[in-house]
Amino acid sequence: MNDSEFHRLADALWLTIEERIDSWDGEGDIDCEINGSVLTLSFDNGSKIIINRQEPLHQVWLATRQGGYHFDLVEGEWVCDRSGQAFWDLLGEAASQQAGEAIAFR
Repeated sequence: MNDSEFHRLADALWLTIEERIDSWDGEGDIDCEINGSVLTLSFDNGSKIIINRQEPLHQVWLATRQGGYHFDLVEGEWVCDRSGQAFWDLLGEAASQQAGEAIAFR
């Protein structure tokens, strides 16, 4: 993958996250802000999830209350380089815990 393809894929990921947060119909409020290569989800309780691009590594990094995760693109899906879990699953688990209610991104 070259840098251009990485940015195209990361842009698509950011857009999907933003669309899913915008269409979420939960009790609380989740704000989604994109600033350059960083996407921040802010929750009512003041907690945040930070997702950013690591262009030199062609990775997406996810920072949550539970910890930090690094994702590589494997066969079209972002997969954690330590656990093998899918990005969407880890993001959904973290967002649900931080929001205090179920949030599914798949």
